[in-house]
Amino acid sequence: MKILVAEDDVTSRTILTAILKKWGFEPVSAVDGGEAWQIMQAHDAPILAVLDWDMPVMSGPEVCRRIRRAEQSLPPYLIILTAKGEKTDIVAGLNSGANDYISKPYDNEELQARLHVGKRMVELQTELLETRDALAHEATHDALTGALNRRAILDRLEMELKRVRRKKSRLSIGMCDIDFFKKVNDTYGHQVGDDVLCGFVNVVEDNVRGYDLVGRYGGEEFLIVAPDSNGSPEEGLYERLCARVADFKTPTRSAALAVTVSIGVAGSNVSGDDECLLAAADAALYRAKELGRNQVVYAGVSDLPAKPDDNRPMTAV
Repeated sequence: MKILVAEDDVTSRTILTAILKKWGFEPVSAVDGGEAWQIMQAHDAPILAVLDWDMPVMSGPEVCRRIRRAEQSLPPYLIILTAKGEKTDIVAGLNSGANDYISKPYDNEELQARLHVGKRMVELQTELLETRDALAHEATHDALTGALNRRAILDRLEMELKRVRRKKSRLSIGMCDIDFFKKVNDTYGHQVGDDVLCGFVNVVEDNVRGYDLVGRYGGEEFLIVAPDSNGSPEEGLYERLCARVADFKTPTRSAALAVTVSIGVAGSNVSGDDECLLAAADAALYRAKELGRNQVVYAGVSDLPAKPDDNRPMTAV
């Protein structure tokens, strides 16, 4: 585990660094408070730190205060090391944001014990954060495919629509339905069907842009939310996806299976809220099914070229 040693006295710093190496730590040295602050701002900053109180540029307590003011998901464990021993000094050091305080000259066994306390605290914080992140992921992602679940994708759609209206930008959604999926389940079983669903999500995520969102809407239906997209055939986003799915054979526990997908697309120019947008995409998907599947149908996209004899907006019926 990395540990910062901030000490302006070269002899003290060298001795402490050697001791910490012997105890199994990976010391990182700083010769003053300014260098210590710079080190603690790095993305791979030490999670433990021993800071001398009196240092050039910036004192140990000031380094502590700056670290605590910074936003960190995993705050470091800070120990101030100083010759100051008055109760008021101890209180001042702890109030600056330090977790612990050791007086000079320090006893090696006491220092080692306090560092192990700090290490245990950091490890516990790390475990708690990992548990929190795992629970957050489970709450927002489909357990089978790893895509966003229905609630999460709809929440993200609502957020993106607010951003679109605020910035007057564009957005499109694609309602995707795997063609003849019931036949896959009936022929090969639900476990193979699960393999197909997972394979489909992998293909989709590999062929959309990094900032596009993919969520499982329900059963074999999936929703794509594409920011900064006008949802037109000229973009080719959904046509490309449709073709990639048709060309891919999903490895399953039974055999490599090819499936196709029907996609209904609606753009954010559709009047109304997210429910209206979803309804338009769903209607377009229904048309894609009626027209033979394995294709993309657009609904309510204002920038599609209108037919010369038809000036009405294109909407699904």
